[in-house]
Amino acid sequence: MSTLLEVSGVSVTFDGFRAINNLSIQIAEPELRAVIGPNGAGKTTFMDIVTGKTKPDEGRIVFGDRGDSILGMSESQIAQAGIGRKFQKPTVFEAQTVRENIAMALKNPRGPFDVLLSRKADNSETRIREISDEIGLTDALDFQSGALSHGQKQWLEIGMLLAQDPRLLLVDEPAAGMTPAEREHTTELLKRAAKTRAVVVVEHDMEFVRRLNCKVTVLHEGSVLAEGSLDHVTQNQDVIDVYLGR
Repeated sequence: MSTLLEVSGVSVTFDGFRAINNLSIQIAEPELRAVIGPNGAGKTTFMDIVTGKTKPDEGRIVFGDRGDSILGMSESQIAQAGIGRKFQKPTVFEAQTVRENIAMALKNPRGPFDVLLSRKADNSETRIREISDEIGLTDALDFQSGALSHGQKQWLEIGMLLAQDPRLLLVDEPAAGMTPAEREHTTELLKRAAKTRAVVVVEHDMEFVRRLNCKVTVLHEGSVLAEGSLDHVTQNQDVIDVYLGR
């Protein structure tokens, strides 16, 4: 396992509030990592920085085999480099079928030039089928996406990101609003995805984090408070004081 993403000494201040404070974190490839912490701990800002939505005041962020800095890159360049993000609210094209949604994601891998250069081969149907199998929606390929359940829309959006073949996938609170069966399916889906890439899951739900059975990073006031297995971090007195004891 090699380091894929390295965030070191990163700080961000909004109107005098330090949202991220000397944050250092490393993500390997492949790896499944959960990021937890109380509200205001900096979880969303961390994802915003890694995807280029927010520029840090200081620190460095390097990504990939050559350790390229992503600080000078635009959001689309970062996506093109292989970092994909799934927001909490699913954004699928509801009027299109599941198949059409996945096909659109395959056609627009990461930017306008990819379409011109793409290997838009006949293997796209094979790839659509592989992705639909992976997310568990093969039986729903011809359904209109708007007719899917909340959980299924989340899976479709994960599938659309997987179609772009990111090396790092950032997933925000995937279990929110799901039924127990959907949560179980989501757990398996993320675990499978993390066998071949880095998957970072930001989550509030400790039961869901326990099922992921992976390394956990606890953020507090914009920096890493503790890191390790869920059992390890939940026995840490600092974590109990600031997060679990509430």
